[in-house]
Amino acid sequence: MALTKAEETVMMVLWKLGNGLLMEVVDNMPNPQPHKNTVATILKILVGKEFVEVEQVGRIHRYHPKISKEDYSKATLTGVAKGYFEGSFNNIVSFLVDEKKISVQDLELLLKQLKKK
Repeated sequence: MALTKAEETVMMVLWKLGNGLLMEVVDNMPNPQPHKNTVATILKILVGKEFVEVEQVGRIHRYHPKISKEDYSKATLTGVAKGYFEGSFNNIVSFLVDEKKISVQDLELLLKQLKKK
């Protein structure tokens, strides 16, 4: 399931923090920081989407990511490949080369990484 930009921003903060109370999440949001009610609503949506779990700490909630940033990144990139590049990561790399978004040095580094595996 895809996240909206606002949901993704909150998840980035939670991934960075590891977990957090509402005000910790708000305090770590990029400027201009949204109102705490906005962040609370987004967290509630993320709980409903099962991206975040809630731990009751007295009268307050501590939020924990249920999905890792790596797993979300992998799923997102796979979705982009399927949706826009016929499921081919080769087509993604070709697109990046054509758009001059990846350099020869970047490609050489990728080749080195592939040869190590």
